[in-house]
Amino acid sequence: MRRRSSLPRLVIFGDPEKGPVAEAMRQFALFLKGKAEIVASCHIQECRPDVLRRSDFAVVLGGDGSIISAARYLSEARVPVIGVNLGRLGFLAEFSVAEFKDLFDDIISGQARIERRMMLCCQVRSGPRATGAPRRAERARARFCSTAVNDVFILAGPPFRVIEMNIAVDGERLPSCVGDGLILSTPTGSTAYNLSAGGPILSGSMEAMVITPICPHSLNFRPIVIDAASVVEISCTRINEGTTVAVDGQVLTGLALGEVVTVSRIRNRFLVVENPMRTRWDTLVTKLGWARKPRYASE
Repeated sequence: MRRRSSLPRLVIFGDPEKGPVAEAMRQFALFLKGKAEIVASCHIQECRPDVLRRSDFAVVLGGDGSIISAARYLSEARVPVIGVNLGRLGFLAEFSVAEFKDLFDDIISGQARIERRMMLCCQVRSGPRATGAPRRAERARARFCSTAVNDVFILAGPPFRVIEMNIAVDGERLPSCVGDGLILSTPTGSTAYNLSAGGPILSGSMEAMVITPICPHSLNFRPIVIDAASVVEISCTRINEGTTVAVDGQVLTGLALGEVVTVSRIRNRFLVVENPMRTRWDTLVTKLGWARKPRYASE
């Protein structure tokens, strides 16, 4: 029997067609020689589940979009993600290339904290769920199903007239929302589309969901935060030909009248290795300019 290496096992993900990623993947392979066993170096969609399950960590080279895409696969295998920023913002990509190299020993020795982030499941199915129907049967009827790290949102789409959405939380009806759409966000995604639409910032480790309207046709329809265990159902009574359900802005499906969008928490967690050199609040300040003071004339 082949003896297992005592070195940490890493899988490296990146899209070689994106800017400097191909060169970064080559440089990382050289840096990790003798420090770690690289079980695979590939694009996320090319990596088999058995390879992921053999890995101790996944190093994702790129921006936040690359990490979000990888998280859907890695959460099922329960592999912690080390995000190395090669993109423009890098809110989820906690490490720069230099920081990853400097802190590598701390990361693999367990000194860097691993945060468990909640994820959502989005299903689209036809018609209202029959009362008392088993959840397994409900999943079987869903024509679309995807997991979300950041958010699930409904967009009005072409020809860009407002749409009307009926919303229920755990079977209790909320007021209908007329506007350009609706966002259901995780705490991780609270700093993404949700924030741009006027929603609140949540700590990434929280267990909660945010419901945020997109340009509502009312001054009084404000974002709300609900318990993570809640099940949200949305059905549209007025839509456009191009009305769309989007998961993390990456997985899309059209929405028709009579269909129901169901969003709920899933058991899997997105495991992210935190950078011990900065806090989440540091990231908000440095990358999003949160709480930055105004420029006074005397300055």
